[in-house]
Amino acid sequence: MSTITMKDGTSIYYKDWGTGPTILFSHGWPLSSDAWDGQLHFLAEKGFRVIAHDRRGHGRSSQPWSGNDMNGYADDLSELIEGLDLGNVTLVGHSTGGGEVVRYIGRHGTSRVLAAVLIAAVPPIMVKSATNPEGIPIEVFDGSRQGLAKDRSQFYKDFAIPFYGANRSGFSVSQGMIDQFWLWSMQGGLKNIYDSVKAFSETDFTEDLRKIDVPTLIMHGEDDQIVPIDDTAKKSAKLIKGAKEIYYPGLPHGLTATHAETVNADLLEFLKSVQRRQAA
Repeated sequence: MSTITMKDGTSIYYKDWGTGPTILFSHGWPLSSDAWDGQLHFLAEKGFRVIAHDRRGHGRSSQPWSGNDMNGYADDLSELIEGLDLGNVTLVGHSTGGGEVVRYIGRHGTSRVLAAVLIAAVPPIMVKSATNPEGIPIEVFDGSRQGLAKDRSQFYKDFAIPFYGANRSGFSVSQGMIDQFWLWSMQGGLKNIYDSVKAFSETDFTEDLRKIDVPTLIMHGEDDQIVPIDDTAKKSAKLIKGAKEIYYPGLPHGLTATHAETVNADLLEFLKSVQRRQAA
């Protein structure tokens, strides 16, 4: 396996396909880089170099006790970028991975970054508070932690249904898609996945978003039951200067899988526009 060792000894797995302009993908919770395969294969065949890693504690990466927070994730991303000596890279993040991308820019800047794409991403902040009254009550995230601690296998089976919108009338999701969600999730460490709930729900990315100074695309399903669009994407778009927004009526949180062709086409068009701008 291709791995890179972080400063604290954590081993991070990554896949690196194709040649051309570089796109680096950060996956959602509680999955792995395999969740990006539909995008990786498509873009590699279109002439891009595509890289995706398993976040610490997820997939094939090692399962450390510490560092399971947004700062830790962002610093891992930085070490991966520097270790592979990537430049002019477009960062693409889904859900928690979107938070990872935004926190990376907030902590490490954009000297190596050409553009950013946030898909169904968690910023600016998900949890409800006095300053974020539209957010999700903390009790919902406490329930997720309780479900993980009690029976994480069944929790993942149940969570996959709204993740992909399989509970919506007339919306078809294959059993295979549900099963692969469970498989990818079970590869992660319980401690790491448990800690990550706090990371993706309670981290405030407001100031990080304001620091984004590269072309940015925001993509989000309007029927996202996991990361509601009004409290995330639409707020983030107001904080990122010049952000391009694409919102999809009726699509779920897991739109990169359920509607890969639609997402891939829009992602490719944005990437091409970035390349044209760079060449001008």
